[in-house]
Amino acid sequence: MGRGIKGTELLPFTLQFLRGRWFALFASFLIMAGAGATYLFGTYSKEIKATLDYDQTTLNLLGFSKDLGANVGVFSGLIAEVTPTWFVLLVGAALNFGGYFMIWLAVTGRIAKPKVWQMCIYICIGANSQNFANTGALVTSVKNFPESRGSMLGLLKGYTGLSGAVMTQIYLAVYGNDSKSLILLIGWLPAAISVIFVYTIRTMKPVRHPNEIRVFYQFLSASILLAVFLMLITLTEKLVTFSKAAYAGAATVVCFLVFSPLFISVREELLIWNMQKHPIDSPMEITVDKSTPEIVESKQVVSMPGSPKQGDEKVEKSCFLTICDRPERGEDYTILQALTSLDMWVLFLATFCGLGASLTAVDNLGQIGESLGYPNKTVTSFVSLVSIWNFFGRVFSGFVSETLIVKYKVPRPLMMTLVLLLACIGYLLVAFPMPGSLYVASIIIGFSFGAQLPLIFAIISELFGLKYYSTLFNCGQLASPLGSYIFNVKLTGFLYDREAMKDLAKKGLTRSSVKALTCIGSHCYRLPFIILTFVTFFGALTSLILVVRTRNYYRSDIYKKFRENAESL
Repeated sequence: MGRGIKGTELLPFTLQFLRGRWFALFASFLIMAGAGATYLFGTYSKEIKATLDYDQTTLNLLGFSKDLGANVGVFSGLIAEVTPTWFVLLVGAALNFGGYFMIWLAVTGRIAKPKVWQMCIYICIGANSQNFANTGALVTSVKNFPESRGSMLGLLKGYTGLSGAVMTQIYLAVYGNDSKSLILLIGWLPAAISVIFVYTIRTMKPVRHPNEIRVFYQFLSASILLAVFLMLITLTEKLVTFSKAAYAGAATVVCFLVFSPLFISVREELLIWNMQKHPIDSPMEITVDKSTPEIVESKQVVSMPGSPKQGDEKVEKSCFLTICDRPERGEDYTILQALTSLDMWVLFLATFCGLGASLTAVDNLGQIGESLGYPNKTVTSFVSLVSIWNFFGRVFSGFVSETLIVKYKVPRPLMMTLVLLLACIGYLLVAFPMPGSLYVASIIIGFSFGAQLPLIFAIISELFGLKYYSTLFNCGQLASPLGSYIFNVKLTGFLYDREAMKDLAKKGLTRSSVKALTCIGSHCYRLPFIILTFVTFFGALTSLILVVRTRNYYRSDIYKKFRENAESL
């Protein structure tokens, strides 16, 4: 089979590549790599606290508003049901720039000091943009590659997990160590990426690919190489003072590694191109879907008993009339059927405990490091470590849970149980710190936090189908901002400020005596993180209920219908 492209074929191949599934997937990687600005809150939150004179409770309220915006994606899901993907991405770009740009104006003093509720609205809007990126890129990719959804979700959410470390390197190279400028960067860069690729990402017909999982492992290798480099450069920057040229060099390498999946995508599209040119070399007859140039296997469609015959019209009942119907797991639930399902409520409770506690830990990491006496440069390293290990957690849970399902029929919710138990160890290390233990805690918290998201999204797609997935996966993560509000604002922020006031009283001072309410010592976060440990352990027990309920379903061939649909195109 020829592999080269003649000069006259370069333009047609380029057009096919830009319209193909593999370039759309690469573009999705880039969009998701810019959709993790919320994870940098620990880096710039101290700037907001100092500039606007906030106490910890107020800062945690801001953190909750961020989590609320980041996780209330129902609007993006519903919009995606009735509008094309390009519109979803454009709305997300506008929200991202508008929200973070207003925060940057406030922190730099270019506008009058906003009221707390205004700052909450700004960060909520900015954070909500990541739902539009998720819905536009992630949901579309899952529909394009339904048989590899676990690996797909792990990779895409993995790039989001690396987003904080990637943008940190870019901001150090462009702006230097100025956390105010970081807010500006996360305002314009993700928005620009979405605008550039706005017409690239769209739903295409899933097509059988003989080595699809091999390609995804190659994407995984490229992303792991990026993560390892980011971890090494982050640790090096902690030990060595970098010049501006060194920062620029590091950022250049990071950008090259981010773009490396492009070469894999070109190779896969070139394979399709050559198979179309030389169909005799392939044992299967090749046909091309003209709207989306991809290879499909020509196969006669045979009507199965009970299937609707050609010409039959299917009359759909109102979703309100079918709310009490219970389709088989894996079939397409309506939105109301899914939301009233016991499976969804069990998953909701586990998510409330698990992600709520994880978001609280991540949002407070900067203040935890400060309370334990770590310097600012080291605190930044903790935030980057969380971002990097967030990535490892996402790709690990995505790929490993997929392998366990396909080879051993292990229920995916069981992986969630194990991840939540691991998170308990990280919280205990914060509650009872030892010298250097915050490094280990950052790794565990980042890994367990990252691992939960692909599992939740994949479980929802597997139990309730893909027809309304853009709405259902956004509904499924509504539990996390609720958990974040209770555990972050009402619990952690309140207990932190109470300890800080006790410290002031011991010194004979009052709240008006200090500009910022700060607590120093291991006691500052001990009680809240003991409580978070118990909450997360309860979440692990809850997820075991879902394991028991779905064990028979996961013993079946859950991807069979997707293989049949792809083969019969």
